[in-house]
Amino acid sequence: MAWPDEEQDGVRLQKVLSQAGVASRRVAERMIRDGRVEVDGRVVTELGTRVDPDTAVIRVDGARVTVDESRVYLALNKPRGVHSTMSDELGRPCIGDYVEHRVRGDAKLFHVGRLDADTEGLMLLTNDGELAHRLMHPSYKIPKTYVATVLGAVPRGLGKKLREGVQLDDGPAKADDFAVVDAVPGRSLVRVTLHEGRKRIVRRMLASVGFPVQELVRTDIGTVALGEQRVGSIRALTRKEIGELYKAVGL
Repeated sequence: MAWPDEEQDGVRLQKVLSQAGVASRRVAERMIRDGRVEVDGRVVTELGTRVDPDTAVIRVDGARVTVDESRVYLALNKPRGVHSTMSDELGRPCIGDYVEHRVRGDAKLFHVGRLDADTEGLMLLTNDGELAHRLMHPSYKIPKTYVATVLGAVPRGLGKKLREGVQLDDGPAKADDFAVVDAVPGRSLVRVTLHEGRKRIVRRMLASVGFPVQELVRTDIGTVALGEQRVGSIRALTRKEIGELYKAVGL
């Protein structure tokens, strides 16, 4: 990475923070003086501090700052009918079609988790392999939230039943949270949060309690939310979102 004022002993910390988009250099200097910046686990308050931006682990207010310009962190709103692979031998639509010519370049991107072809919603894409691995590993318990359309009126005790756990063919499964978002005659919109990543687990859980899913959208992964992002679009994660993902998995 080329940094304009790089010398043998590194780059000024406030310049690294400014280049990373944390704040203007003047505000970054104030952050350093106020003891809000850590380098490799040590609080730094000296404005003359120089660091190696390629190796230093820098945190502001406990959140890690991404200074490696080669890193890519993206949010894709996967459309229904698209497969969760970077390429498909059968020529079916896949998420690689959405990033190949627009944003990927030479970067090898990992997709965080999978969505079945009939499910739309949030997918994270990154070339940060360690972050992707940890986000998918069950030991870090990263919550994922889904909104499902089901037929009929949902009884009051259904949420408790899902939170206590249901038995599936590959073992028990529990929801971390459940809520009815909306209801109209003949159908209901429900929100399910869980940290497991087994295949089609939300569909199987709801089917096991008598409410087969008609439509399913993943809206959140950890603190990253789909929001108003349109179907099929890609956006870069914000510095805050990236920092919160790092924090959630202990990086």
